[in-house]
Amino acid sequence: MSDLGKMLAPIARRLGNMLARGSVVAANGAGKMRTLQIRMMSDETKDNVEHFEPYGFTSEPIQGAEHVTAFFDGDRSHGVTLVVADRRYRLQGLKAGEMAIFDDQGQKVYLTRTGIVIDGANLPLVIQNVPTATIKAATKVRFETPLLEVTGQIKDLSDSTGKTMAAMRSTYNSHTHHENDVHGETNNPTQQM
Repeated sequence: MSDLGKMLAPIARRLGNMLARGSVVAANGAGKMRTLQIRMMSDETKDNVEHFEPYGFTSEPIQGAEHVTAFFDGDRSHGVTLVVADRRYRLQGLKAGEMAIFDDQGQKVYLTRTGIVIDGANLPLVIQNVPTATIKAATKVRFETPLLEVTGQIKDLSDSTGKTMAAMRSTYNSHTHHENDVHGETNNPTQQM
C-alpha cells in the first residue's frame, strides 16, 4: 500500500462506516423515540438505535424489515435509523402520484387516481372520540350491508317538521281521522309502525 493509501485508509474506513443497511431484529416503541435492535450486513448487531420517523406517522416494524442507518463521522457507537421498509408487504402496481398506508395483515388506505379505497382486511373499522361526523356527498350515500343498526334516534331533516323517526312512529300509531260516511272518529291503525 502506498503512503497516500495508508494516509487515506482511516478516512475511507470512516466513510464506509457512515451508512449501514440490514434488517430489524426487534423494535421498542414504548418510549418517546422508538429504538431498534438492528443487524447490519456484516452480521454486526446494534442495540437501542433511535428510529427517526416523519411527523404524524408511526409504525412498529416487524422482525425482518429492512433499515438504512446513519453513523455520523463513521462512529458506529451511536447510529440513527433513517428509514425502515418491508418489501414483504409493500403494495405494488401503484400509478404515478398514488400513495397508500398498509400493514402486514392486508389493511390499507389507498389514495388512487380515481378515489380513496379503505380495505379493512375483514377487520372492524371504528371512528371514535368525535363530537360529530359529517359526510358530504354530491349525489348519494349508499350502504351495502345485511344489517344497519342505529343506537340513537334518527332525525329526518328532509321532513319540514324535523321530527324524529320515533316521533313520526308515535304520531302514526295513535292517529285517527273522521270518516265521511260514518259519524265519529276511526280507531287507531291496526298495523302499527
